Amino acid sequence: MSEPRGPASVAPGAPEQPASPGLVPRIGATVLALFERIGDVSWLLLGSLRSLPRRPFEGRQILAQIDAIGVQSTGLVVITGTFVGMVMALQFVLGLQKFGGMEYTGRVISLSFSRELAPSLTAVIVGGRIASGIAAEIGSMVVTEQVDAIRALGADPIKKLVMPRLVAAVVAMPIMAVIAFLLGMLGALVVCSLQFDLPASFFISTALDSLHLADFWSGYLKTPFFGALIALIGCHCGLRTRGGTQGVGASTTEAVVLTSVSILVSDLLLTNLFAILFKRPP
Repeated sequence: MSEPRGPASVAPGAPEQPASPGLVPRIGATVLALFERIGDVSWLLLGSLRSLPRRPFEGRQILAQIDAIGVQSTGLVVITGTFVGMVMALQFVLGLQKFGGMEYTGRVISLSFSRELAPSLTAVIVGGRIASGIAAEIGSMVVTEQVDAIRALGADPIKKLVMPRLVAAVVAMPIMAVIAFLLGMLGALVVCSLQFDLPASFFISTALDSLHLADFWSGYLKTPFFGALIALIGCHCGLRTRGGTQGVGASTTEAVVLTSVSILVSDLLLTNLFAILFKRPP
């Protein structure tokens, strides 16, 4: 009779199963991959800044990217800003009514929109669209060997592909944040005046009285950083595309996730920095 085999025994000739890595090696690999991504994005940024003053200046390409990144995202910005302003007004009025403080609605909405909602929410929502489009476009060029053809012709792919998108995103994001702020305030004004009979003149006066330049700049100056992150991450994911059309889809999904996470993390850092630089008057 043959001896019974235990649960850990391996049949003769069967390949040995590789041992799964432990928790510490997996954490180490994740950290190393994170630093590798940060290094790649930093290299794209440095390469774009170095190529910016070199001829040709790629003016037409920059304008085309401003249209693709900014103008074609205007509809999304309009819808997002308007309805978020309406929802915020509804929530704040319903909450402040319980304490008899409905007159503070304009103050709260103006501060929240100028400091956070207009720049950050616009960057997260619009950034997903922009980053995924950039990753899909450049990823398709990679898998069809168009990027290799650019190198073979002696041109710099960073200058041809990355730099125009970086400049366009840095220019377009502040404009879209201002549009989102104005439309958000307009949506809040409509809800407060039509649904809760709060005079429009009173809403505008209280909103302007509580809003200082420090509040505006602390939110507005985040947008160029968000634009740079969106463009660089989209280009980074596109240039790393491998494996045909399936790889393009994976790069697109990865770009959306990385862009959203990086915007939220950088928003925390920039908020702390600008709170120190732009001290709000009492």
